[in-house]
Amino acid sequence: MIEINNPEVLADVTAAFERYEVALVTNDVAVLDELFWNSPHTLRFGATENLYGFEAIRAFRAGRPAAGLARTLGKTVITSYGRDFATANTEFHRSGSDRTGRQSQTWLRTPEGWRVVAAHVSLLA
Repeated sequence: MIEINNPEVLADVTAAFERYEVALVTNDVAVLDELFWNSPHTLRFGATENLYGFEAIRAFRAGRPAAGLARTLGKTVITSYGRDFATANTEFHRSGSDRTGRQSQTWLRTPEGWRVVAAHVSLLA
């Protein structure tokens, strides 16, 4: 049986998720690149883009404007499955917008540490 939410694993994934969030709102591209798995299998579906492979994700990050990235998270749910796999899902709101954003991440423990292998961002009308 797969162990769900092992406290040690959940703490590690939560720390990685929180590190990602800080990097996102401060536009720390080096950390964002570090936290995505460097693989052609990694993908990120954004609000306006579909990115296949780490290099496409890196190029998107490098060209994205750094303004307006601050946001408030709500209803974050992080779940670990066994010792090497986890998901993180959250809602977010940006100042000046009445739209609710949603973010989903799939995390994998790699030899380099926890990495996002798939991500999805969308906005509700």
